[in-house]
Amino acid sequence: MEWIRSLQPVLGRTVQLLQDLRRSLLESPRSGSLSPTPFSPPPAYAPLDRVLLTDGVGRTLFEEYEAHRQEARGEEETGWLLLGLREAEEAVVLATLPAGSEADTSVSHVRFNSQAQAVGSRIVRQRDRRLTILGVVHTHPGSLRHPSEGDLRGDSEWVGRLRGKEGVFGIGTADGTPGTMFAQQPKPNMQCLAELRFCWYSLRQGEAAYRPLPIEMTIGPDLARSLHPLWPALEAHADRIERLCRQQVGVRFEVVEDDWGLGLSLVVPLAERDHAIRVLVRSKEVRYYVILAGDVFEIENPDPSLDRAVYLLLAELAGRY
Repeated sequence: MEWIRSLQPVLGRTVQLLQDLRRSLLESPRSGSLSPTPFSPPPAYAPLDRVLLTDGVGRTLFEEYEAHRQEARGEEETGWLLLGLREAEEAVVLATLPAGSEADTSVSHVRFNSQAQAVGSRIVRQRDRRLTILGVVHTHPGSLRHPSEGDLRGDSEWVGRLRGKEGVFGIGTADGTPGTMFAQQPKPNMQCLAELRFCWYSLRQGEAAYRPLPIEMTIGPDLARSLHPLWPALEAHADRIERLCRQQVGVRFEVVEDDWGLGLSLVVPLAERDHAIRVLVRSKEVRYYVILAGDVFEIENPDPSLDRAVYLLLAELAGRY
């Protein structure tokens, strides 16, 4: 039957990319990596000369670090996964994914919510499949501006999965000079804004220590910033969304805003042209819609689990058409 085609699992490289991503996320102490496509030889990567951040990414790091420090658990570590382009001799950071409210954190470590990271990476990479994981930023209490020995043990095992087998690592501290109104760069690998400081390093596979990595800024957005206000909702449904994406071809995501606020829209295309199921995920609710040749019908929630609800709708549609 026609509707069966909409249930075909994701094949070939699409599945392998997500398997590589989830495996590396789970094996890393903080995050993970996408592997280069096997269908073309990878470019020749030299050791990184610099990391290039867009101003949007820089704003995200400083603003969210400051906001974190004002929270009840502000003394605990936090962090961000970095996505962007790995060029021959530089890394261009274009997006940040937060560690999340469900991350395992304390004053001495942060372990990211790997499932939410996988879904967030999938959403961001809709814009450009070249985007890959470049590294991570995390904060340290006090004035430890360098990655710790524990960081080194975990990162040494993880960087081999990254393009160029080298990762970008930022360390955030709050030991700067209060009162400054603009960012300063006292060292090539250091950015300071008021009390907040980020120091940047790289680590290559097989190296025994990090090396300072010069940081430069350019104009551009944080491609994932619109996801940050939705992160708690994404975390709450990440495992179900990930499962649905693995089983359905062509699921598309969009951040939407209407009279009810922000939401994450998932569109599951059906076999018939202009037919789809739309799921709208908000912080406190999930709504379901069926789109039939341009007509939109809201459906009462058929199941509390997002992926099962979609399959119940698919079964209902299969019985009608």
